[in-house]
Amino acid sequence: MSAPVPVVCAIILREDRVMLAQRAPGKTLAGLWEFPGGKVETGESAEDALHRELQEELGCTVRITQTLAPFDHAYSWGSIRLIPFVCELTRDSPEPHAHEHAALAWVTREQLSAYELAPADVPLLGAW
Repeated sequence: MSAPVPVVCAIILREDRVMLAQRAPGKTLAGLWEFPGGKVETGESAEDALHRELQEELGCTVRITQTLAPFDHAYSWGSIRLIPFVCELTRDSPEPHAHEHAALAWVTREQLSAYELAPADVPLLGAW
């Protein structure tokens, strides 16, 4: 069995809301909501991967405010090691746009249960 693939994700907070991104049609887990991020490339730090992925996927920049404990999640097609970061948009960041997602949503903690999250993201609910 191969080692879990390292994947970063951003819990982006703004006031009392958190950003969720909906996976695009045709992608693995299409239609499910997630905390945005992606795979860590060889030789890249988790922090660098987070900044690169958010720039590519959302066109925004963030400041990391907290690093949460990584954990493994097994899917039928393989395992990932999710490395979560709590972040906020930098003062000069453009407003995030869904470049690779179907939609973005800023939701309150109370609204989170209305969104069907990717299974690996579920343990992060209430982690911040």
